[in-house]
Formats: sequence, structure tokens, C-alpha cells
Amino acid sequence: MTSLNSATSFEQLSLSPPILQALREIGYEAPSPIQAESIPHLLEGRDLLGQAQTGTGKTAAFAIPILSRIDLSKRVPQALVLAPTRELAIQVAEAFQTYARHLEGFHILPVYGGQGMGSQLRQLARGVHVIVGTPGRVMDHLRRGTLSLDHLTTLVLDEADEMLRMGFIEDVEWILEQTPPTRQIALFSATMPTVIRKIADRHLNHAAEVKIKAKTATVEAISQQYWLVSGVQKLEALTRILDVEDFDAMIIFVRTKTETVELAEKLEARGYEAAALNGDMSQVLREKVIDRLKKNALDIVVATDVAARGLDVERITHVVNYDIPYDSEAYIHRIGRTGRAGRKGKAILFVSPRERRMLRAIEQTTRQPIPQMRLPTLQDIADRRIEQFKAQLVQTLDDEDVGFYRELVDKLISEEIGDPADIAAALAYLMHRERPLEAPEEPELPAFEPAREHRREKKSPEGGMLRYTIDVGREHSVQPKDIVGAIANETGLSSRLIGQIKLFDTYSTVELPADLPDDFFKRLKKTWVRNQRLNLQLVEDGGRQQPSKKPAKSGERKHAKPKASEQDKPAAKRRPKKAQP
Repeated sequence: MTSLNSATSFEQLSLSPPILQALREIGYEAPSPIQAESIPHLLEGRDLLGQAQTGTGKTAAFAIPILSRIDLSKRVPQALVLAPTRELAIQVAEAFQTYARHLEGFHILPVYGGQGMGSQLRQLARGVHVIVGTPGRVMDHLRRGTLSLDHLTTLVLDEADEMLRMGFIEDVEWILEQTPPTRQIALFSATMPTVIRKIADRHLNHAAEVKIKAKTATVEAISQQYWLVSGVQKLEALTRILDVEDFDAMIIFVRTKTETVELAEKLEARGYEAAALNGDMSQVLREKVIDRLKKNALDIVVATDVAARGLDVERITHVVNYDIPYDSEAYIHRIGRTGRAGRKGKAILFVSPRERRMLRAIEQTTRQPIPQMRLPTLQDIADRRIEQFKAQLVQTLDDEDVGFYRELVDKLISEEIGDPADIAAALAYLMHRERPLEAPEEPELPAFEPAREHRREKKSPEGGMLRYTIDVGREHSVQPKDIVGAIANETGLSSRLIGQIKLFDTYSTVELPADLPDDFFKRLKKTWVRNQRLNLQLVEDGGRQQPSKKPAKSGERKHAKPKASEQDKPAAKRRPKKAQP
């Protein structure tokens, strides 16, 4: 076991190989302070009292050691995480799923009020390894006898001071009293009021204490903005920003080494001088990229956090957080690459709807609100290019000897091949053929629009739509509006572009435009609705469309009621895939 606070990589923390593999894939390169100090204690089985703000990486600090010690052969609740809000419970459950992606057979269940009990009862009966829940709903299950804590090995109290503020402390204490005396407890709180300290003294045994001081930083020299984005739109949004921002050099931060290469290649294909910078590169290659950046031979570097450490190039005027960092401290390090030597800098942060909590944590750390930016329109881009063209013309007339070219133009005019203004227009066109000055007539990016009403034109798969199945149905108490909201909120797709939805017992079908990019579907496969992963799959040959005989529930649209037909019948002996918790 590595000594405390000395771990500089996750490989030093005695984690299981599947967990290490998942961390590498999602781009975790080094543990944050709360992770480096907490994980060794929790792996040893010690109780822990941790004081850390939101945005410091504390979810991974307790989730990773729990998963490293879980016994997958026993499908009983071995860990319970109590969270103050539904939103945090879902967020924590999704983090567990991400870290457990290579733990075959792992099951986690978030439980919270406002969700139908039926689905939770069925999944509890099937068996789960980890429960993440709000105190009230966990108490309900304990009193009903539908949740047993007899095999519990770890209990986590997340954001204990927030549970105190919301009046949940008595519920929390009652739950603590239902746990086995041998269980491990990890209590995390941003502040340590007297009541929380007394609970820790009463229920924790010889607890290790970890305190991560709340770091704040003033960044007056750096202008910050965020854009509410989805995976479908990110690259297009980035290129629009690059077209209108007056930058000298820029660093774009992504989470994984693979993404640095992929995004750099996409930007190069669009005409930008870009290069990747990541930990897999040799020191020689890394130094070559930085040298090119310093010598104006390179304008954009796409980097991971670790690869950009110590990078100090004065000409960097912009930092773009293409992927939001895992903690607010990393954000401070990132944007600190600009605004050097008394110069002004600009930081732009891409934030998905589910990452707003981290945005708030970043605002607390930087001690200033971050305003939302307006994405440049196609006309904005055209206007910017025209201004640049005018500036180039003025500078050329002032600085260059254009006598030869004036004689050439005079000759063209004398040969009467066209009006002088038409000749000038043709030359401008040739100069900007690859980068037109005129705004194209293509439609604007759809603005992010949470679905508030279940209202859209009915479209058929033959009209540019395809039908997909999703692993959530009537037995999960889902309604069409839930599906529309999840798809619109997660991807930014306008609700008007979502077609017919049909509800069945264990799954549903939804029609989506046929021309959506691949990353749209990657995001939807991992999206949760009513505590179920959507697991989006294309319907082929009528498979997985067995209609239910149950009548449609009140939330279902009239045109969505399925009828038994040859198209709706599944292939022989094919059964709908059961949704996993």
C-alpha cells in the first residue's frame, strides 16, 4: 500500500485491474488530492471523515475503493450511498457505472422519491450490489422490508452538511442504526458543523480524517464564458468559435489521449494548424509541438491535463474546455495557461446539461459567475471573414509593392474580359473559394431546448426517420414525455425532431432522424430514464417489437398505441431484452 498523499498515479493505489482499465479509458491520469488521501484508507477498510467541496473529485474517492472490494458473486447490497437530492443520487450512480464498465455482472440501483416503487421493488428482488439513494426513500424500503442491509460492508454519507440543511439528519441517524456494526463508514461534508461532527464521533470508529482545503482563485485577467452543449454539436460549435474569435494561440482541453489525436486531426482537416499533446508522446515529440507553438508554426494544441502541466507559452490567448474537467482545481490549472505576463486571456467552457453541477462548483472556486455565451451564427462568421479580408487589403496596399499586379489588372481590363468591378469580384472569389465570405444558406444549429410539451409533427421512418428500441417501458412507469426529455436534454436535439414513441411492457420504440452522427447514439446508449439505461438499438427486420396487451397509460399519445401486426412481431423465440439496473 502506498503511503498517504504520495500517489501520483492510480496504478500506485492497489486498485483492481478492471477499475484501472476503466480509469485509463475515461481519461483519469492522476488522482486528485481527495482521491490520493482517501482511497488508501478506504481500501484498508478504515472509517473516513472527509471534508471537501463539490468539484474536488470526492465521488471517485469513495466509488473506486468500493468497486475494488465488491464481491460480484454475491448479488446483495454491499454498499449504500446516501445523497441529499435525487439529482446527486443519479449522478453518483452514473459515476459508479462508468468506473464499473469492466466489472461484468455489476448492478447498481438509485432510489429516490418521486419515482415509482414498482420498478425499484422488481430490481431489488433481482439483486443489486450497490444502492444510491435519498434518505427518505431508503427508509421506506427498510421499513417495508424490501431492502436488507445485513450484508452491508460500506456506508457513504455524501454531502452530509447538505442533508443537515435539508432536515434529513434524523433520517440519516435512523438508517445508521439499521446497519451492521462491522460496516465501514465514509462521511463527506463540505463544512463540518457541530451536528455533523457529533454524528461522526458517535458512529465512526477510529476514523481517518482527510481535509482538502477549499481553494479559491481570482482570475480577473481571464474572461470566462460557457456554452451549453451536447455531443452532437460540439465540433461544429468549436469551429464556429474558432472562426470568430481573434486568438493568437489556443489550447483545447479534452479528457482522453485518444481524443487529442482525433480532434486535432478533425481540426487540421478543416484548415486549422493543430496538433495533439498527450502523455503517450515521447518527450522529443512533445517538445517539438511546444516549440512549433512558440515559433508561430502552430496555432492550436489539443491536450490532456497531465500533458499540459508546466506549459508556459505567452502567445496563448485562449483556452477551450472542450470536455469539462473532473474537478474545479483542474479547471484553474487549465485556464491558467492563458493570461500570462500581464496579458488578457479568454476561457470558454463547454457544459452539457448534466454537468451544470460542476459549473457551479467552478464558479465557487473562481469566485465569479461565468456567463453563458451566444454561439456565433453563420452570418457572424461571414461578417468576421469580410472584416479580416478588408484588413488584409488595407495592409497589403500599405505595405506591399503591387505595381506588377496593377499592370496585370489593367491588361485584363483592356482586353475587355469583364467590367473592372466584376474582375475584382472574381479575384476575391478565387482567393476565398475554400473559405467563403458569404454566409451559407444551411440551417443554424438547433438551440438547446428542454422538452416542455409533448408536441411535434408525426413523421414516418420512410420520411427520413429510423425506429429504435430502448430498454424502458410501461413496467418502469415511463411516459413519452420522459423519453423526449431525456433525449432532448442529453443530446440537444430539438424535441420537434423526435418522432413516434410506442410504449410496451419492458421496452419502447422511438423514431429519430436517419442522419444523426455516431456520437449522438453513443451518448444515448448510456442515458438513463426512470432508472433504466436507454441502450438504444436500431430495429431491424421487425425484431423486438412485440406489442403488449396492456392498455396504454394516460401519458401515452393516441397515435402511439401499438397494434399487433407482422411488422411488430419478433423473430421466432426472440424475447425482449430485460433492462438492467
